[in-house]
Amino acid sequence: MRILQSTALALVLGSTAAFATTTDITIGMQLEPPNLDPTSGAAAAIDEVTYANIFEGLTRFASDGSVIPGLAESWDISEDGLTYTFHLRDGVMFHDGTSFTAEDAVFSLDRARAEGSTNAQGGLFAGIDSAEAADDTTLVVTLSAPNGSFLFNMAWGDAVMVAPESADTNATNPVGTGPFRFSEWVQGDRVELVRNEDYWGDPVALEAATFRFISDPNAAFAAMMAGDVDAFPVFPSPETLAQFDADPRFNVIVGSTEGETILSTNNMADHLSDVRVRQAIAHAINRQDIIDGAMFGYGTPIGTHFAPHNPDYVDLTGMSEYNPDRARELLAEAGAEGITLRLMLPPPSYARRGGEIVAAQLRDVGLDVEITNLEWAQWLEQVFRGHDFDLTIVSHTEPMDIGIYGREDYYFQYASDAFNAVMEELNATTDPAGRSALLQQAQRIIAEDYVNGYLFQLAKTGVANADIEGLWENSPTQAIDLTGVRWTD
Repeated sequence: MRILQSTALALVLGSTAAFATTTDITIGMQLEPPNLDPTSGAAAAIDEVTYANIFEGLTRFASDGSVIPGLAESWDISEDGLTYTFHLRDGVMFHDGTSFTAEDAVFSLDRARAEGSTNAQGGLFAGIDSAEAADDTTLVVTLSAPNGSFLFNMAWGDAVMVAPESADTNATNPVGTGPFRFSEWVQGDRVELVRNEDYWGDPVALEAATFRFISDPNAAFAAMMAGDVDAFPVFPSPETLAQFDADPRFNVIVGSTEGETILSTNNMADHLSDVRVRQAIAHAINRQDIIDGAMFGYGTPIGTHFAPHNPDYVDLTGMSEYNPDRARELLAEAGAEGITLRLMLPPPSYARRGGEIVAAQLRDVGLDVEITNLEWAQWLEQVFRGHDFDLTIVSHTEPMDIGIYGREDYYFQYASDAFNAVMEELNATTDPAGRSALLQQAQRIIAEDYVNGYLFQLAKTGVANADIEGLWENSPTQAIDLTGVRWTD
């Protein structure tokens, strides 16, 4: 009898183990973040690891792009649109055990808008006149002028809440309020997170998450096939998606992103300050060839810096249609035939592959192109911060970020009084129809100025184990949000 009982018990235990739900996940990423502080870096990879997982803001983006409550559970807006009273969640703790209060929110906003701030999106906070803590759970923000985008701005990763006790070390040891806590960063390999057991909200299903950095597309394919990686939300090898789609072990997840992929142009560089040269470059580009050659058909052509899935998008691709003869005419008018342009390419495959195609197209109209491949840190230092480039290719994955064209110190160095006037009016407008008209006007201005070469809207091409659910199909912001991710096995 004891033998039979032992055998039965062993079968029960074995069955339980066999059907135990997996509670950890390994996520693949092509780029490693340069640091882990979203309030002091421009790289999308920072937010991909930390947004909604480690750090949270007053508001946040949902998977459909809508703005929903974050650390602020509700808010009131004064009739004049100048005062926002945020009612913060009670009992929220930072990962180091300190309490999150309105004073921390004041610190976060003041730090982000301070002179000399390293926040990459300082414009999000430029309209704040003051931030004050009425009590521990009440934050009062006063704006210098009405801003219909303020709640949207507060949902960006650059606007997450940090604590004065840990802000200075968040780059290497991030301390937030989110459902996951930072565990370890093995540079060049992975970042590990563990579940925050003291989280203020609903507990997440995953107990642990590892973000592995695999820059080589072939290595990414091998890692997925071998099961070393459970999901690759932005898969760097789109040419292999059909193979994954035919394999029942995997789900291929194709959606949209906020990533306007552009041939960024240094508007202050020699020759490129002439709009005729920029227009010639635009007419030399065959967008579909780039989409097919670099992205294997995944991507939507764009003619301005705005996402086609946005209801306010205007299709302006006809203004910069592929017309190499017109490109040659414009270069001749500008006296710019045979000039040499430096094309600096960051690591993503869309940039490296797309850059080779763009260079060939520009050479075809008489422009000499010198390609330099840069690592991500080099690109940020030389191109983004140093403005030392002529052309580059990059996806701007921040949500509805056309406002960057109003920043004269931004890396492509564009200045337009007309554009700035539209942005100023937009900030003061809350009427949806009025805002739509202004956004469309802004799109036309930058298209007519040929500020950049507008290539395509980056598709979100992901691969995941078929037993995983809850990964975002679309990317309304730079995030690999794991808060709703679980295994179904």
